[in-house]
Amino acid sequence: MSADRQQTPLHRRALLRAAVAVPAAGAAVAGLDVTTAAAAEDRAGGGRFDTESPRFALAVLPDTQYLFDADSADPTPLRETFRYLVAERSASNIAFMTHLGDVTEHGTEDEIELAADTFRTLHGKVPYSVLAGNHDIRSSTDDQRGDSAYLAAFGPRRYAAMPTFRGASPDGYNSFHVLRAGGQEWIVLALDWRVSDKGLQWAQGVLDAHPALPAVLTTHDIAWSDDDGKAQLSGHGTRLWNGLIRGNDQIFLALGGHYWPPGRTVLTNDADNDVHVHITNYQDRYYGGAGMIRTYGFDLVRGVIDVETFSPWFLARDPQQRSPLAAETIELTGPVDRFSLDIDFDERFKGFAPVVRPEPRPASAVMPRGTVAYWRFDASGTPAAGTSGAPVADGVVVRDLTGNGNDLTVSRLHSSGPEALTWSRDHHPGQPAHASLRFDGGKSPDRGAVLRTAAQAPLNSEKFTRGYTIETFVRLPEPFEGDHSWMGILSWEGRNGDAGKTTGWSPLEPTCSLNLSPERFLQFVVYPHLQDADPTSWSHAVPVGRWMHIAVVNDGRRTVMYVDGSKIARNPTQPSAGIATLGKPFVLGATQFDARFGQGFYGWIGDTRIVDRALPVREFLALTE
Repeated sequence: MSADRQQTPLHRRALLRAAVAVPAAGAAVAGLDVTTAAAAEDRAGGGRFDTESPRFALAVLPDTQYLFDADSADPTPLRETFRYLVAERSASNIAFMTHLGDVTEHGTEDEIELAADTFRTLHGKVPYSVLAGNHDIRSSTDDQRGDSAYLAAFGPRRYAAMPTFRGASPDGYNSFHVLRAGGQEWIVLALDWRVSDKGLQWAQGVLDAHPALPAVLTTHDIAWSDDDGKAQLSGHGTRLWNGLIRGNDQIFLALGGHYWPPGRTVLTNDADNDVHVHITNYQDRYYGGAGMIRTYGFDLVRGVIDVETFSPWFLARDPQQRSPLAAETIELTGPVDRFSLDIDFDERFKGFAPVVRPEPRPASAVMPRGTVAYWRFDASGTPAAGTSGAPVADGVVVRDLTGNGNDLTVSRLHSSGPEALTWSRDHHPGQPAHASLRFDGGKSPDRGAVLRTAAQAPLNSEKFTRGYTIETFVRLPEPFEGDHSWMGILSWEGRNGDAGKTTGWSPLEPTCSLNLSPERFLQFVVYPHLQDADPTSWSHAVPVGRWMHIAVVNDGRRTVMYVDGSKIARNPTQPSAGIATLGKPFVLGATQFDARFGQGFYGWIGDTRIVDRALPVREFLALTE
């Protein structure tokens, strides 16, 4: 660490579009295909990294200079950190590690050589970047300083065989990596402690060459903080902000070390989006920080980044043998060391990488062998399609697109008005048809609408003794207002007692139905054709305001429910073969009890399909994004 110095900001409009230059040692890597690189990285060792999982981690290692300090050097903590990253790579899905500079205390050849040797514990097993801090080089210089012991050991040649490495600036002190993680690509931009105008031009060229990739910027000196943890830009950080960060919406996270204590802040860029700026540095802590790392756990499903800070070296010790200082330093849990960032990644990145939604898929593309019935509510299946919010009148027929004759006809329950069933353009993003029906059912008084097969439809009597897959798309309103307890989503009419069943909750409930409980648990109850039983699947509490795909799969032996392609926990193991249908209509939008409808469904229903065999998850209607 050394005193900050002020530099004149370099505005983005003054930058030239520069080609991404790579020194000769790294030239062969510059055009490396990232998909191939990811596969090569998996083969390199260190545990398998899942490039497509929506959950992955970025490890951040700040100033290690006191571990490489002349004759008092002790790289043991750092070796343990690297062993941890290698061992945990698969379990924690660690994509990458980035060092924030000040690897050593004096930048001497001996210190640099020891540090370079220590990094061999990690090399070839977890990809990483390292950048120069003011203690690794002559601090009075910028990235145009020329040769140094640091550059010889941690320059582009070190990363040339690393599958994530995509290039370095001509001087060798700035580099960038492209990672595939969470099913997409990300840039990690590692910038020198003092980036020159040429370095900024090079960095701008990297971003210009990859305009759709979100970027994490790492450097040694970007911000400082008082004990309150509220960070503010340093002089050099202000130069980076004005000259590169604020004008490039891709940069959403900027990380630096150099100063202590740690801190964080959120700045607003020129696109009016958040940029998270963090200081990570623990060299002032016991044992020079003890190789402490920070992990940024990306969860693209939850829309969060969970941040944790800990020392693997202390963690690896027998708890009975930890010294008092080791015990209190093993993990840091203060508000600047352990926290979560709420980020709607699609929304944050839409300005430079808008989400491309799937196009509608024709019915012919989603009717596999054995499809008994398939209904959708766009123009291909529903004559009333066209205007969102428009009522779908009683008597409207929704065609069974298989041609099997299982058409559905609309009718309202009780004295319900036009609003009980309307057409909508809302749909699950992975649904084949981009349309749905909005049901406004409820209690007090009972109201709703249903779609029913005709009296002689083949589906009414189908027994499904070889198995079945029933799928639908559902969305519950937000806010979820009113009393909608025990509403049905789909069912077959008739009493199970009339089918000779005796074991169920009541002989008056239908032989098969998909329902929603007052706690918003999905319930699929079936009375099998070949057993006197009522095996019932229960989901977790399902969300409101979000589309979900529901699939019930029976292989002729037992039934399993899936929500969004994930098998639920409460699937019964008792035998279940077929469905004890009674020749009565199949219904969308409600469930009967004692052969009469009470309330109807409240929410949206999209494409619904029934197949006479068990489908694997990969053949479900829903496309995954």
